Amino acid sequence: MAKAKNIFECLSCGYESPKWMGKCPNCGAWNSMEEKIIHKETKVKGTLGKVDNGKKSKSEKLSRVKEQHTPRTKTKIQEFDRVLGGGIVPGSLILIGGDPGIGKSTILLQTALILAENAKVLYVSGEESVEQIKLRADRLEESSEELNVLAETNLFYIHDEVKRLEPDFLIIDSIQTIFHPDVTSAPGSVAQVRESTQSIMNIAKGQQIATFIVGHVTKEGQIAGPRLLEHMVDTVLYFEGEQHHTHRVLRAVKNRFGSTNEMGIFEMKNTGLKEVLNPSEIFLEERSKNSPGSAIVATMEGTRAMLVEVQSLVTPTHFHNPRRMATGIDHNRLSLLMAVLEKSEGLLMQQHDAYVKVAGGVRLDEPAVDLSIIVSIASSFKSGSVRGTDCFIGEVGLTGEIRRVTRIEQRVQEASKLGFKRAFIPASNNAKMEPVDGIEIVGVKTLSQALKVAFSKD
Repeated sequence: MAKAKNIFECLSCGYESPKWMGKCPNCGAWNSMEEKIIHKETKVKGTLGKVDNGKKSKSEKLSRVKEQHTPRTKTKIQEFDRVLGGGIVPGSLILIGGDPGIGKSTILLQTALILAENAKVLYVSGEESVEQIKLRADRLEESSEELNVLAETNLFYIHDEVKRLEPDFLIIDSIQTIFHPDVTSAPGSVAQVRESTQSIMNIAKGQQIATFIVGHVTKEGQIAGPRLLEHMVDTVLYFEGEQHHTHRVLRAVKNRFGSTNEMGIFEMKNTGLKEVLNPSEIFLEERSKNSPGSAIVATMEGTRAMLVEVQSLVTPTHFHNPRRMATGIDHNRLSLLMAVLEKSEGLLMQQHDAYVKVAGGVRLDEPAVDLSIIVSIASSFKSGSVRGTDCFIGEVGLTGEIRRVTRIEQRVQEASKLGFKRAFIPASNNAKMEPVDGIEIVGVKTLSQALKVAFSKD
């Protein structure tokens, strides 16, 4: 194998230099030079670009390509399997990010203990000793007899152990602690993370080892290291939640083997993370019924319908620029919906602060939550409450019309299951929908019609 060559590359413009410089001479950026390893290609006789692997690649008709059904391995954790797209694909590279102490190592250790019952699993930790891993495993309810653990940060030694053990699953916790001996920069740097991930990816793809990688996050909530890291892996999962609450949300932002709309709910307990199979009851158990500023929405997270409470607080202000704060929804979206409400209903809120929050720490991004947000804001502004057994589903247009949403039957059925008596839905959805037992369906065309019926005392 040819000897590797170290160069320094500017992260801003890509300028290359044989030595480190504080300021890039090409673009003028400071402290942007990062070390990079260049492997010299072995020269091959023949046409340029020809790979000497004994086979010559040929194109073929896409219609003649045989479909292969990739077997998936179930982890027995239904929420985890749902987010992964149905299970773990052999040879896949999965990156899990999240804040410190959120539960990344816990869920991977639980998964490793379950998988070790029927397969070879190697758990590599660069942050803990094997004794510390043993203490964490003893707190969990799974058996730890068959799990192989290794406390190592040198990538070469990890390669040797993988070759010796030949595991079916590999877990690296975390990639920021692993270092490549050929890279002189410190562990956790851009060059170290890039080269270490590239080497681990070659092992995972070459030997068909399903690999999990834990990644630290920055202050901005992004996975630390080069952006290239997320492009290299097959799946990117984010573990979210607040340390002051026991609930954790696992969501996929990239998945080559499944949907990125799925979300898993877990609860942190003394014996590890426990999956929450019915999150609607968790999010609604502490709500105050018939209180101003509250509205319930049936939202979709992937294939699951979930009921969430939207809370609003509208208060007068003495400042010229009223505040608009949102937690769980986009700030610009809040401003847009308030503008629609003012224009459509004449509710002047220029001298009022508005605070909107989605209870439970869930983030709502789909258009179907527009109606519930507007109803909660109008309820707080008027100091009038809607019925505690009403839920609101619908996208609101800029002219005040209520627009169609997807999977309306599944949303209404979830609301009926939890005891709600009325569901406000778009009239276009109501025209083609079958009745649902135990719940009255109210089809509305405009925002004015929805607010008039919602705040009526009948």
